[in-house]
Amino acid sequence: MDAADAKTGLSSKGLSAGSIGLLGATVIGISCIAPAYTLTASLGPTAAAVGTQMPGIFLVGFLPMLLVALGYRELNNAMPDSGTSFTWATRAFGPWLGWLGGWGLIVATVVVLSNLAGVAVDFLYLAIAQITQNPDIADLAGNIPINILTCLVFMVGACYVSYRGMETTKSLQYWLVGFQLVVLVWFAIAAIVHFADGSAFDATPFSLDWFNPFGVPSFSAFAAGVSLSIFIFWGWDVTLTMNEETKNPKTTPGRAATLTVGIIFVLYILVAVASLMFSGIGTGELGLGNEDISGNVFAALAGPIMGPFAILLSLAVLSSSAASLQSTFVGPARTMLAMGHYQAFPKRFASISPRFKSPGFATIIAGVVAWGFYAVMRVLSNDVLTDTILTLGMMICFYYGVTALACVWYFRKEAFSSARSFFFKFLAPLVGGIILAVIFVTTLIDSMNPDYGSGSNIGGLGLVFILGAFLLLAGVVLMFVMRAVNPAFFTGQTLKRGTSTD
Repeated sequence: MDAADAKTGLSSKGLSAGSIGLLGATVIGISCIAPAYTLTASLGPTAAAVGTQMPGIFLVGFLPMLLVALGYRELNNAMPDSGTSFTWATRAFGPWLGWLGGWGLIVATVVVLSNLAGVAVDFLYLAIAQITQNPDIADLAGNIPINILTCLVFMVGACYVSYRGMETTKSLQYWLVGFQLVVLVWFAIAAIVHFADGSAFDATPFSLDWFNPFGVPSFSAFAAGVSLSIFIFWGWDVTLTMNEETKNPKTTPGRAATLTVGIIFVLYILVAVASLMFSGIGTGELGLGNEDISGNVFAALAGPIMGPFAILLSLAVLSSSAASLQSTFVGPARTMLAMGHYQAFPKRFASISPRFKSPGFATIIAGVVAWGFYAVMRVLSNDVLTDTILTLGMMICFYYGVTALACVWYFRKEAFSSARSFFFKFLAPLVGGIILAVIFVTTLIDSMNPDYGSGSNIGGLGLVFILGAFLLLAGVVLMFVMRAVNPAFFTGQTLKRGTSTD
């Protein structure tokens, strides 16, 4: 609807309605998660944290994601709005926590945009080196000025495609997502074949004990592993931020989110098990515990596992990070659009491209900030990928947790009206939200250690903690500035607090 609802304040933003179906939304959801990119960046750190219990930790990370996804689906059914976490937390808890929920989503996506661009740069030069058979070209990714400038090129290209709206986004994603899924399954099967014929690097027999998360030696290692596994599932909620642009906006986004999470879970377990069977968790040349390969596992394993077809895995990760770089713009741009629309951000953010019906200004700002963040991190961090992933994990736990608990509070008056309401609107989001809150607090405390993450620190405090704390505090400061400049949102004039029975 174009006019604001008198009871809620909810209103449409002028986006291109009805342009995405279930298949398109699911493909964009998978693209945003970027399985090839997330696996190459997380297999090593997760194995280092929890050893052979990696599949079990992936299972634990999957559970809160599934529980939260169920809560998201209920919220979307009741209030399909592109602001998602921001809008729903505002309706449930009021403007202050709602604003911070939106900020958490924006910060998380900006962090991952920078990370995606970094992986794309690494694999671009690796792929060129493999094609030309000149290994020196791969070293260009380590040249900081060249790395940062190449990152800028990727960011501009992805920003341009996203600016052109959902139709362009959807058409590009079908090919890129299909390619990376085929190559990842190929990689997993090839690794298992190497194990079977005795040619694996460190053949490790499959064990059901790998799926036991309680085999992890300490709770800190468990929390670190879960934070990493939550990171690899992150991105499915992009299907919800497209809700004003999907067919059947009350049902399609939620179904796409659930389908996305399920497909990704099966794929991750397959690749994790296959990698353990081939490489083991040792610190040898190809061992998953080797710190030299932990930030980019597929770059090391592609050749030994896939032989002459290794270039396909490099291209899969490159296409995965490039595709996700583009689709990930959807989330922060539409959240900033909603915050501008409801006057929680400057009104300029509410502007829509007349030609493409997309949040043009917000998309450009997301790209500029993400590139700036990457440039700074590339200079400060010993291992920019590891530190940004761990920081991202904290931000994800924060805003997913806020949204899950918003579901519980928003539906509290009807939570016990039926068995379905009790499970989907109360129990599932409550358990998911509590798990994420515990992981957030534990990770925040542990990251104070200067040895946490890559070991980068400032004044004896871990860089991951500094990043996480700085980003959250910056949000609080900006929130008070916005309250002083334009109090309409914070006084409930544009988006009203309420419950599902209002």
